[in-house]
Amino acid sequence: MSKNHRGTGTYEFPSRGRGACPVCHKTGVKVIYEVEIDGQKVMVCKRCNAAMKNKARKEKRAAVSQAAPASTPEVSASEASSES
Repeated sequence: MSKNHRGTGTYEFPSRGRGACPVCHKTGVKVIYEVEIDGQKVMVCKRCNAAMKNKARKEKRAAVSQAAPASTPEVSASEASSES
């Protein structure tokens, strides 16, 4: 199958989406992903977009695991002595 329309979505961007990424400072890459950094919306490259999403996902997972109570209930010393 031919791929005649590959990249036509980037025609609307200046320079067809190519430029310098403000995060990794690579030049000549497609900067078509909009991300909010320090309250400003900037366009970043594909790799930086994925890295930011993965970092946010890992931070969210760590926050949830710290907030969740322990799966095994702890028994106080007075309750343990009364049970035996």
